[in-house]
Amino acid sequence: MDDGLTDAQLNALQHLAEKKGGADIPFINIAAARRLCDLGLAERSHEGWDITPQGSATLARRSSGPV
Repeated sequence: MDDGLTDAQLNALQHLAEKKGGADIPFINIAAARRLCDLGLAERSHEGWDITPQGSATLARRSSGPV
């Protein structure tokens, strides 16, 4: 599935999903996180960056493969 995300953006989105699940995550690429915000896939919070429901849905579609 080609959703137009770069490897850095996809990596950041996956880390944000892990963060939502309670995991400690490594540094998030700021440029990638900002672009994810522009796309509605993440949002800025007091704790840094958080995945949005749209971001979670994007990851779910990617993991389910072609339909």
